[in-house]
Amino acid sequence: MSTDTTNSVDTHAAPARITVGYLATASGDDGVALAVALARATGACIDLVCVVRSEEPDGTPGRAAYQDMLIRRAREWVAAGSDLVPDDLTVEVHTPVAESFTEGLIDFADASGAGLIVVGGTRDGLLGRHTLGSISSELVHWSPLPVALAPRGYAERDEVVLDSLTVAVPTTGRSDNPLPFAVALAEEAHLALRLVSLVSLDDAGDLDTETSAQTRARHISAATDILDEATRRAPSTLSVESVVADGDTLSEALDSLRWGEGDLVAVGSARLGPPSRAFLGSTAARILRNTTAPMIVVPKAAD
Repeated sequence: MSTDTTNSVDTHAAPARITVGYLATASGDDGVALAVALARATGACIDLVCVVRSEEPDGTPGRAAYQDMLIRRAREWVAAGSDLVPDDLTVEVHTPVAESFTEGLIDFADASGAGLIVVGGTRDGLLGRHTLGSISSELVHWSPLPVALAPRGYAERDEVVLDSLTVAVPTTGRSDNPLPFAVALAEEAHLALRLVSLVSLDDAGDLDTETSAQTRARHISAATDILDEATRRAPSTLSVESVVADGDTLSEALDSLRWGEGDLVAVGSARLGPPSRAFLGSTAARILRNTTAPMIVVPKAAD
């Protein structure tokens, strides 16, 4: 059952919350489907948010009436979107007004105490794959909160039960490491954790002093050590698997990974991105293009 609390957000006694950026499109429905799967796994409340672009008064006749019409339409959209949420989950609907959809969505998520922003992509890509639209692209390059992206057609899948979280573990201890977030989510949602390190010759540099086979063996050994250490530090309550995915190219390494219907994948932000913000880097972008699983982009930690 939905509740419209557009003008009143209680951030004090609220349970864990998921903010969903919603438009009345198939991509919007994909985002709702992902939010439902996450809420069912974590017990979170879903906030379905359609941001209305503000129309500044400029003396033009009918401008205020046009703004009111946009708000009414947005309320109709989120009311219909809330019908996609099963009755045993809590959903609230909101239609804030802001200068841009992305700005309004981030501001709402921050004010409501959300732990995650969820959106769909666009309908331009292949079924089951990710294609970023303008809103999702802005979010994964600026959001202060983790951003979960639903692949195209996610709403058309049978009711998804999340059971596994894959996390791309960086090869050094850096502030862009998504592992702490992934461990916390896996514990909260009772997910198996798959730790993945990608090894390829794409960034091997000068191979004059050693053969490609020697380089690959050295990189695999280093990646294995990192994953072994991460596995040892993981809570004993988690089921943890570690995988070194390797290939001559990053694409080959990614192709060796298999994805199930109940999978999620978490990636960190670019090493050179701003602190405390999501920033989709080149490797993460290639993972996004490769996977059929929903993907969470985790903001870089504060410096």
